[in-house]
This record gives sequence, structure tokens and C-alpha cells, in this order.
Amino acid sequence: MVAKPPPRIVKDAYLGKVVAGRYRLEALLGEGGMGVVYRARHVLIDRVVAIKLIRPDLRGETHLRAWMLREARAANRVDHAHIVEIHDVGDTEEGDIYLVMEYLVGTSLSSEIAKGPMPLARATDILEQMTAALARAHDLGVVHRDLKSDNVMLITKGGRRDFVKILDFGLAALARDPRLAPKGAVFGTPEYMSPEQARGEDVTPASDLYALGVLFFEMVTGQLPFRAPDRETLLEMQRSAPPPRPRSIIKDLPEAAERIILRLLEKDPLKRYRDGHHLAEDLRALQRSLPSTTWEIQSSTELSIPPQPPPAQTLGVVEWSRRAAYFSRMLARAYPAGAVPEEVQMANDRLWEVAARASRLEGEIASQQRKIDAIERRGRALRAEIGRKVEDLAEEESRTLREVAAEREQLNRIAARLEEERLIHEQSLREMRLHERPSGDLAKWRSAFEMAVASKSKIEILNELWREVNERIQIKERSAMEMRRQIEELRAQLQRYGEALENELNAGKERIATKVREALSYEKAFMEASALLFAHLRNRPECAELLEELRREENQFALSGLASTRADITGSFRALS
Repeated sequence: MVAKPPPRIVKDAYLGKVVAGRYRLEALLGEGGMGVVYRARHVLIDRVVAIKLIRPDLRGETHLRAWMLREARAANRVDHAHIVEIHDVGDTEEGDIYLVMEYLVGTSLSSEIAKGPMPLARATDILEQMTAALARAHDLGVVHRDLKSDNVMLITKGGRRDFVKILDFGLAALARDPRLAPKGAVFGTPEYMSPEQARGEDVTPASDLYALGVLFFEMVTGQLPFRAPDRETLLEMQRSAPPPRPRSIIKDLPEAAERIILRLLEKDPLKRYRDGHHLAEDLRALQRSLPSTTWEIQSSTELSIPPQPPPAQTLGVVEWSRRAAYFSRMLARAYPAGAVPEEVQMANDRLWEVAARASRLEGEIASQQRKIDAIERRGRALRAEIGRKVEDLAEEESRTLREVAAEREQLNRIAARLEEERLIHEQSLREMRLHERPSGDLAKWRSAFEMAVASKSKIEILNELWREVNERIQIKERSAMEMRRQIEELRAQLQRYGEALENELNAGKERIATKVREALSYEKAFMEASALLFAHLRNRPECAELLEELRREENQFALSGLASTRADITGSFRALS
């Protein structure tokens, strides 16, 4: 048996690179249809983030940056606890579009579904959180477009398990650009695609609700409602095939849960829930009807959560001065007479110079970063305040419009009754004329007369009722229109304030990026000078004790996790010593 050669390990050229002058890429997290996701660390404040780099083949599509910027801003203005936070968006020096998001430690909903059907209480809780996030997003004019189990993360936050975070708002729309695909192409994930999406029509909030129906079905049954061996068959099933009844798969599923799922999976968008607020009401009612459960305790050992990111393993500017001091002591031991080679002395002087400059620059950067943090806090508070106001108004508007719809149904029933009574009244009048005296049948005339009087009375009552219902409808419609006007005003206000804050934020970030580029040049100079001194002194026996002492200090410092990310000096020390 011939042993196979070990697989060739290809180093990712992006790892270690600093993006946007602020974020150093540390590890590859995953790849998807739109790009690659890395774990990264802010080089100044030791904040761990996730960075998505959009596919390199999209570099030439310059319009995509403006589109992505607009989508990212819109999604970030939603500012909901269950939507991943976006910190930054832009493009690298090579033209790669990047998106900086909060780094999440958890598990995807898809991996939890793969374990089998969930307890209904757990599935409902997860769906209720997703619904709250989507309702806020839809209120602010943002549609997800590609909601699926891979785009939902479950994390632990504030002691709460299964805290939902929805990813990739709006990014699916990038792929729909007509310049990137043939005319009439259908985009999205077929398993979660609404019938209107499958027909190539515009995506609406109702499309996201359909995807929620697929996810709810999948969570409670452990399988998708529609499965097929090829994409086209699956799309046709989404367009026309009725979904299976969940209770045919899970026999003890409550009817209320099945009604919610089937209503979300209606082929006609108008037959689904009016909006997320409407769905949320039914979900809360379902939650109240469920018995208390211990699924959280039972599943506590099953939910696999990835470990937290490792601490920064690099030295900060303060440690640069300590290293320079060690090298000065080593040179004093190696050259007691002071005859230090010129190149070596210049390298040692360079260490002190760079450390001093970097220290001053660090203070300037820290001050600027505090200003940016204050702007971001102000922006989050503003978005949250306006978002809550919009959500309250939209929830009331939703309830009012549903009341209007119910009143209109009543109005239609009254109108139908009116038409029936008018026909009866006209028939009664004809009967009266037919049996008028002197030749008519008096009994039949009297019967027709009584019928005419009764129908006339009913018509008057129904007319009055019709006017009352119609008046209520008009009042409620005016109220809904006023709420909509206030919502639009708040959305416009959010956009104006958001743009002003973003301009202020971007100006500050650019100032920091300029200073960070300067700091990175110091980092490079420090590493080069440090490497030269290591190479010159590591074989000098009189320096061995100090080298070992320096090694122990830097190893201990790296393991403590207290260092800020500047340069991988510890790594170079290990390599050279």
C-alpha cells in the first residue's frame, strides 16, 4: 500500500494583512457566495470583528461599492438587538469591497436544525426574535431578501441562550444586478424562496415572511417543506405546490402552530400575515398557550459553542521601550569599551526613536478613537430612539389597518344584506301593485304590504349601520394615514441624522487611518531593527542571560492577553532566537 503524500497547505495571502488601516486579519471563518469572512482585530483598541471581503471577481463593478454602502447603511440604521451590527464598509487598496461586522461566537441555526426537530417552545422563541428584527427592518424600508438558516446565528448573551442574530441584510441584492447576470435570472436560496421570488418578481417584506414560514416548518419538523433533486423543480414547487401539513410529520404539533406555518407559506402574498407585527401577535399567543418546558436545561449540553477568539499575541508600544532597554544593556555587555559597530548602534538608536514616536502617536490615535467611540454611541442611541418610535407607530398602524380590513368585511356583508332587502322590497311593491283593489286578492296585497314595510324598515336600519361602519373606517384610515406620515417623517429624520453622523464618523476614521499607516511604518522599522539586533547578539554568550530574561518576559506578556495589537514581535523573537 502506497502512502498518500500529505495535502499541500496553501497559506492565505490575506492573513496578517491590515484592512482599511485598522483591522488585522487573523483567521479565516468561512466562505460563501458573496465572499470570504475573516476574524480580524482592530489594531488600536483590541476589538475583535468579522470582516467580509466581497468576491475579487466583483472588483471591476465599481457601482457595487455605492450599492453595498447604501445597503449597509440602511441595515445599520435598523439598529436592532437581533440584527448583526455593522461597524464599517469600504474598499481596500486593491479594490476589494469589505464589510466590518460584530464578531459573533455561537452556532448557526442550520447546524441546530441538522440535529433534528426542535421543541416547539424553542422554535417559537427563535422565530419570535427573528420576527421582531424583521418587523423593525421592514418598518424602516429594509428587506433581507435571502433569509435562511445559514444567515441566523444563535449566541449566548446576557445569560440568555439562543439569542438570535440575523446576518447579511440586503447583500443578496448585489447578485441581482442586471450587469452581473443574464436577463430573467432568479437569485436567492431556492429552499427558502417565496413564490414571487421564484417567478423573478420584486422582493417585498412578504417574501421575508414566507422565508420565516420555511424556517418555522424546518425547525419543528426537522425537514424543509419542499425538496427536489434539481433547482428548477424546486422553484416550480415553490411557485405552485401546496406545502405538506406539519401535523402530518409531527403528530402532536398544536393546531395553532400549524396555522401559523401554513399562513406564512401561502402562495399569495396577500394571504400571508399583513406584516411582522401581525405575526408577532400570533406567536406571542402561541407562546402563552404552551406549557412550561425544560428544553433549555435538557439541551444545555447539546448546543456546541465555538471558543472565544484568542487574545492578542503581540506587543504594544510600551513594550517596545522595554525591548529597546534590554538591547541597550546587551550592547553594553557585548561592547564594554563602547566600540559598537555603526550598523548595530544605528539599529539600537532606531529602536528608541521609533518607540518614542510611536508612543506620541498612540496618544493622538487614542484621543481620536475616543471621539469616534462617542460619535458611534450617539449614533446608536439616535437610531435606537427613532427605531422604537417607528416600531410603536408601525405596530399601531398594523393593528388599525387590520381593524379597517375587518370593518370592510362587515361593510361588504351589510351591503350584501342591503341588496337582498332592496330586492325583497321591490318584489313586495310589485306584488302590491298586482293585487291592488278592486279586482286584487286582499290577503295577498296585505301580505305584500307587510313585507314591503318590514323590508323598508330593515333597509333604513342597514343604511344607518352602513354609515356608522363606513364612518369608523374613514376615521381609522385617517388615523393610519397620520401614523404613516409620522413614520415617513421619522425615517427621513433618521436618514438625515444618520448621514450627518456617518460623514462625521468617516472623517474621523480617515484621520485615524492616516495615523495608523504612520504607526504601521514605525512597526515595520521596529521589527527590522529588532531583527538585526537579534541576529547580531543571539550568539554572544555575555548576552544569553538577558536574552533568556527577555524571552520569559515577552512569553509571559503574550500569554496574559493584556497586550494591544501592534506587531507580532513575539513571533519574530521566537523565530530569531
